Amino acid sequence: MDKKKKNIQEKQNSETERLKKEIDEYKKKYLRALADYQNLEKRIEYQKQEIKKAGEKQLILKLLPFLDNLDKAEIFIKDPGLKQIKDNFYQILRSEMIEELDVLNKEFNPTTAEAVDIVFGKKDDLVVAVVRKGYKFGDKILRVAQVKVGKTQISDVKT
Repeated sequence: MDKKKKNIQEKQNSETERLKKEIDEYKKKYLRALADYQNLEKRIEYQKQEIKKAGEKQLILKLLPFLDNLDKAEIFIKDPGLKQIKDNFYQILRSEMIEELDVLNKEFNPTTAEAVDIVFGKKDDLVVAVVRKGYKFGDKILRVAQVKVGKTQISDVKT
């Protein structure tokens, strides 16, 4: 009888151990699946934000030529209403963290500006005129500025 009890006890112990291992295995699989799901949720949220930013960027890029035209019109038409519209447009852009690139009278930087002309200037590689404004969205360049760059000796310029 003692031997039978001992044998039953051993079977129960081994069955208990097997079940504990199986439970641990299922627990590990569950935790791994949960972590994968949480990572998927984070990745989807990040992708949604990136798609939203890309859409905003495309819309802004389509509106910038309109703003360029307002700037040009203001030169010829001295109308307070036009100035107010343009100022409101700039205010909206600033509220969306879109800023004009400050390149005038600064050293030419090809990451923020595109040289469209080289003219006589007092200092080499200095931006002397802005042909088309550039803009940045946060810390990313939306559109580079088109500028005229000064050279002290025009003969240095290869044509």
